[in-house]
This record gives sequence, structure tokens and C-alpha cells, in this order.
Amino acid sequence: MRTKLHAGLLACVFTMLLGGCSQKLEQAADAEVSGSASDSAAAAPAAPAGSAAPTDAATQLESAVIVQPSGERRFIRTANVGFLVDDVYRSALAIEDLVAQYGGFVARNDIQSTVEDVEKRPSGDGKLVELATYTVRGRLLVRVPSERTQPFLRALATHVRFLDGRTYEAADAQFQVLRERLAQARHQSAQAALGDIAADGGRTGERVDAVSARSDAQAQRDEAEIARAELEDRIAFATIDLSMYQSPQVRRTERLDVDAVVRRDGPGFFARLGHALRTGWYGGLDAIVWLSLLWPLWLAVAACVIGVRFWRRRG
Repeated sequence: MRTKLHAGLLACVFTMLLGGCSQKLEQAADAEVSGSASDSAAAAPAAPAGSAAPTDAATQLESAVIVQPSGERRFIRTANVGFLVDDVYRSALAIEDLVAQYGGFVARNDIQSTVEDVEKRPSGDGKLVELATYTVRGRLLVRVPSERTQPFLRALATHVRFLDGRTYEAADAQFQVLRERLAQARHQSAQAALGDIAADGGRTGERVDAVSARSDAQAQRDEAEIARAELEDRIAFATIDLSMYQSPQVRRTERLDVDAVVRRDGPGFFARLGHALRTGWYGGLDAIVWLSLLWPLWLAVAACVIGVRFWRRRG
């Protein structure tokens, strides 16, 4: 009996030790799996935040062509942007305010509605329902200070629903500026030389020619000055051509159905028949009068017939 008790105690102790060991092994395995998973997660490159998100309109409108520093070079900046908006008229007014806010001005504002399809359906009571599908398109030509072009385009992005495309250009104008300066100096020198010639004593004809040539030189100098001012203006203010449109709209208009009104309120069958008979009678009388105008022809035909019959009788 005592031996059986000792054997039972030993079996219990052995079972407890075996359970504890298996539990420790499972915990170690779990820890190892967790550690390897965390190491794999740390080693794997993190997915960039917002990688699947589309590029916003402000980023789409940015470009180094617009923001690159001039330095010694001077650029004529131009841009063409086409985009979809919610409402062309409201967006045009908001863009005009935005241009004024950035120190620019609007050179042109053109908005038109293009009808693409028209369908008509009778609605009864002599009325027609006209459904016209149309698209509103607008075009703004704005001038903005060159150094504020990029901030203006970023602010413009708030009105862009979908960007169709944009084209930026920065034309190097340093040689054109130099050409205008040299031309202006050349015209000033020619005018001064002709002025000296006109002031000197000499023949009247020569002086008149000198004065005329001086006037021409002055006109050329003025044109050169105007060209230089225009070039400076194109450099100082970027030219931005904005083309916008909105989704197609449907216009519903109720019109009078003239054909239905005529069929409903027009004369009946017998009235139309009587009118046709009267018209035919008067038409027949007019035909008789017209045929009577050709009496010389009928007279000639009658003479020919009588002559043929007489000749046959003699034969």
C-alpha cells in the first residue's frame, strides 16, 4: 500500500514537471515567432504615406519654369492652363478678384455657351418641350507680376476641379533687351547727327532734306522706345491664358407648337375643299387669259392648217 502511494506521488510530480516544461517551450516559441515577425516588419520598407492618393491641383500647377530665379537673365513668362470648374461664371469672377489681389489685371474675359444637342417633345395643349444640352466655356487672359506667378497659380488651384493640361514657358529675353537698347542708342545718335546738319548753314534743299531725315529718325527712335517698353512689360508681367469649362447642362424651354395649333384651330375639310375649288377656278381663268396673249401664234397655226388642206385638195 505504501509502495502504491509513493508511485502515485511520483507520477503526479512527473506530470506537473512535464506540463511546466511544455508550457515554457510554447511561450519561447511564441516569443520567437513574435520577434521574427517584428524584425520582418522593421526590415520591410514602410509604404509611403498617401502613395495611392492622386496629386492635388496645387502640385500639378507648380513648375520650376515659373519660379526659377532670373539672376542676370531676364525671362518672358507665359502659361496656358485648361481645367474643369463647377461654374464658369462664378469661377471667372473669383479669378478676376484673385488677379487683382496679386497685383495683376485681366486683359480678356470671354465666356460662351455651346449648344450640343436639342430634342423636342410635345407636351399637349399646343406646346413643345425643348431640351437643349449645352456646355459653358470661358477664357481669361490675365497678366500677373512675374515674381508672384507661382503663388497666383497655387491660389488658382482652389477653383480647379480637374486639370486638363498646362504649358509653361520662360523665354530668355536678355539678347532681345540688348538689341532694343542698341537700336534706341543708334536712333538717338542718328537724330543728333541730323540735328547738327539741319542747324548748319547751307542750301535750303539740303536743310529741308536734313530736317525730314531727322523727323524720320525721331519716329524710329520713338518706335524703338515703345518696343523697349513693351518688352519690359512682358518681362515684368507674366501672361497667363486660362481656358475653363463646366460639365454639360440641360436647358428646358417650353415653346408653342405651331403645327399642332394649325391642325387644331385651322379650317375644316369642307372649308378647305371650297377654297381649293375657288383657287382652281381662278387658276383656270388665269390660264385662259394667258393663252389669249398668244393669239398671233394661234393665227399662224390656223393659217398653216388652212394652207395644208388647200394644197391637199389641189393635189
